[in-house]
Amino acid sequence: MAVLRRVTSFAKRLAHVVAKPMKGDSGRGGMVVHPYRGYGSQRQVFLMGRVFHQAALGRAIPRRGMLRDTADIVRRIARRGLNQAHIHIRLGENTLDVVTDRDGYFYAHLPLNTPLPIEVSWHRAHLHVTADNEAPVRAQAEIYIPPPETDLLVISDIDDTVMYTGVADKIRMLYRLFVKKPHRRTAFPGVATLYQALHRGSTDRQERPILYVSRGPWAIYEMLEAFFQLNRIPVGPILFLREWGLTWRHPWPRRAEEHKRDLINHMLELFEDMPCILIGDSGQHDPEVYADIVKAYPDRIKAVYIRRVDKKPAREKAIQKLRDDISYTQCDLVLAPDSTLMAEHAYSQGEISAWGVEAVRRDVDEHIKAENEK
Repeated sequence: MAVLRRVTSFAKRLAHVVAKPMKGDSGRGGMVVHPYRGYGSQRQVFLMGRVFHQAALGRAIPRRGMLRDTADIVRRIARRGLNQAHIHIRLGENTLDVVTDRDGYFYAHLPLNTPLPIEVSWHRAHLHVTADNEAPVRAQAEIYIPPPETDLLVISDIDDTVMYTGVADKIRMLYRLFVKKPHRRTAFPGVATLYQALHRGSTDRQERPILYVSRGPWAIYEMLEAFFQLNRIPVGPILFLREWGLTWRHPWPRRAEEHKRDLINHMLELFEDMPCILIGDSGQHDPEVYADIVKAYPDRIKAVYIRRVDKKPAREKAIQKLRDDISYTQCDLVLAPDSTLMAEHAYSQGEISAWGVEAVRRDVDEHIKAENEK
């Protein structure tokens, strides 16, 4: 009976999370727009999102509960991206008009001909969306622009890099993401202090941008925000690579490697000559994707930090070969068993302060001590 209760609880929570993106229309249906957080430089910004048409909720369906979640899941599966929807984007005095592609996605590269205030990093874009036979919709999107004096960009994976998700074990990953509460989806020891140190730089007073990419779906966005806040991890735009394919045509997640490579290329192009550090894990394709990025930008990628999430000899040998392949560049590929080695390398390169590396060591040591006392 206890097992049945856990399975039932898992199913209910999973259903609620999958249904959550449908709650915003209060069951009315029609056209909706889901903008992602944007990012950019003082010269241009990048913003993407998706426009849908979704069915209305039947009057007999209750406002909450499993029946409502089930109905919203059906609506989510049946919704369709709106082709050729028109999006008017305004950011300060800068404007741009774009249209959605056949799947309802829009991609906007907005030149900043009129400068934005440099004393703030987060800006708000206003969207006005129209489409044939649909009521117009207004929405807002947050745009992150780092300060002009920024000297380093950090791009990090999330899954099995910042937090335990068990990507290699799909059932465990789903359990961690959809059943455990955010504060129990444990961050790797030392991650918070490492990312704080990278954010503050060698002077402890800088405000470097940290941009995150994930293999996860848009549905877990709120969970990740709560996780970052609870673990005191510097927040940046969380860029989901793909829909998880909840449509009749694509019932399974799409491959992520090309999407990740494209997103990182976009970031590097937007931030032009700014040096960069890439952080990922050894479990999936991060080392291969990052090595390709290093080859494309040999003078800009200062380091690649790969968290070792397993001890398979064949995988370590493959990563060693990637390290050899990029040895002609100035980039170091560091395969690290914990956050301490990453911090020590960053300190040796002058990227974080002595206080920062000591904070990481202390956090990792305290975790090891607590584990040994169990």
